[in-house]
Amino acid sequence: MRVQRGRSAARVAVVVMAVGLLAGAAGCTTNKKADAGGTFVIAGAGDPKNFDPIFNDDGESFRVIQQLYDTLIQNKPGTADVEPGLAQSWERDITGKVWTFHLRTAVKFADGTPFNAAAVCANFDRWYQMKGAAAQGNMSYYSDLFEGFAHNEVEDLGDPLYSRCAATDDATAVLTLNRYKGAFPAAFTLASFSISSPTALARYDANKVTQVGDAFEFNDYANLHPTGTGAFTFGGWDKSTDEITLLRNPDFWGVKAKVEKVVVKVITDETTRKQELRAGTVDAIDFPAPADRKSLADAGFHVLARPAFNVLYLGINQKADPKLADLRVRQAIAYAINRQQLASTLGPAGTQVAKEFMPNTLSGYADDVVEYSYDPAKARDLLARAGAQNLALDFYYPSGISRPYMPSPADIFQAIAKDLEAVGIHVTGVPRPWNGGYQSDIMRLGKHGLHLYGWTGDYNDPGNFVGTFFGRPKLDFGDEAMTDMFTQIAAASSEVDDAKKKALWQQVNRDVMAKYLPAVPIWHSPPAIVTSKKISGLVPCPGTDERFNTVEKHA
Repeated sequence: MRVQRGRSAARVAVVVMAVGLLAGAAGCTTNKKADAGGTFVIAGAGDPKNFDPIFNDDGESFRVIQQLYDTLIQNKPGTADVEPGLAQSWERDITGKVWTFHLRTAVKFADGTPFNAAAVCANFDRWYQMKGAAAQGNMSYYSDLFEGFAHNEVEDLGDPLYSRCAATDDATAVLTLNRYKGAFPAAFTLASFSISSPTALARYDANKVTQVGDAFEFNDYANLHPTGTGAFTFGGWDKSTDEITLLRNPDFWGVKAKVEKVVVKVITDETTRKQELRAGTVDAIDFPAPADRKSLADAGFHVLARPAFNVLYLGINQKADPKLADLRVRQAIAYAINRQQLASTLGPAGTQVAKEFMPNTLSGYADDVVEYSYDPAKARDLLARAGAQNLALDFYYPSGISRPYMPSPADIFQAIAKDLEAVGIHVTGVPRPWNGGYQSDIMRLGKHGLHLYGWTGDYNDPGNFVGTFFGRPKLDFGDEAMTDMFTQIAAASSEVDDAKKKALWQQVNRDVMAKYLPAVPIWHSPPAIVTSKKISGLVPCPGTDERFNTVEKHA
């Protein structure tokens, strides 16, 4: 989601990051000095899951979390390049396994307790020691990046990457990993790895997560008492009005928020969001429909486009039908979809058909992958040769939400379903609420045959795309037999040498498209955020991780 994706500091053999104190807030911000007031109201497109960073992987939750918490390392304004967050500087040893963080001093959590190295280590230890399959299953970022827990209670997890964390003094935390991983330090910017108050975690039973049927119930910390060091503090979620209130943190370590309050107003209907923006009852909306961008700009609203750093894909569950385990059938699905027409008719301006599962601004992108141009005749031929002429599949897509990479799920579903029906693949549409069953059905239950999903880049490494999707077996794809793919991705992720790492990732991309094809990449689309004329200072960020301390509201 950026014009240029800079390479992270983890690319060198020995990293020494010693940068001066950052005057601004964490995340994608500016450092303008001001202290105004008022309430900034932004429309959210769906309900957050909860407000405990480690149990989240979706944008609606992170929209709030990024205002309440900080990470050790953050992104420079408008980029995915790394810069100081709660850590003023850091370095790693020659092996890439030992990371030393030099922390800011005189920083407090929202409950008044001190932020220090002991608090950092308490968070890392908490994640590593997490118990219960329900809790571990909801820690998707931790599972992907740290690969395992002290005691794994979820299938297909491996040996943990995390070894230990030591507070050598109040301002120095030393993190030791069991092996090198190229995702760091960029992955330390992930909102999931925000630092919480250890006191609040203990007080509100933060580790308790229970499963009730297909749903998960979280604890008082996650729902009522999220406690970080961010520019805002939690003011409550009024579910009768679907409004989440955030209050300016007077003790924030960086530039204080310019507005007194932020209200995230959940409005699931896209038309209603636009109407409320025009009426002035909300100050900003995210992910406007592509067709609405010009009319909103013509009406004087600020349409702030983010560079495209995402991917939409069609997931294929090989366990849904034995025929889907045949590469020819998955290739037929790819050839059946008119992705260029889809991009030009349903994507925003600037949408590009995806050749592979990561944007071309990342090192490791391979321009010479096998491409699947629109070819219905070839699709029918492949299906016939595989004996899959009468394939019938449930096609899941999310309802009541718009994502940066998927502005109108129902319309995208209908277009793809029409293409598939044209080659003899019969689909039954199954709409499911994003946080009310969709993600659970796909990721934890594997009920689907096909599904729409995607990804907005979080940090500056190809593993954040290809590794996140295909680095280990997932129910999303029913791909546990693809052990060679997992081994290949692990090798690319663990290579320390820059040039060798790039070559390994390029080969991963070639093989994913030619030999494995667990899903079909659809497009890369540039999402936008829109504000009224009264709003200034909002910086559009590649990872959609805008921080609101820079926002100013004018009369």
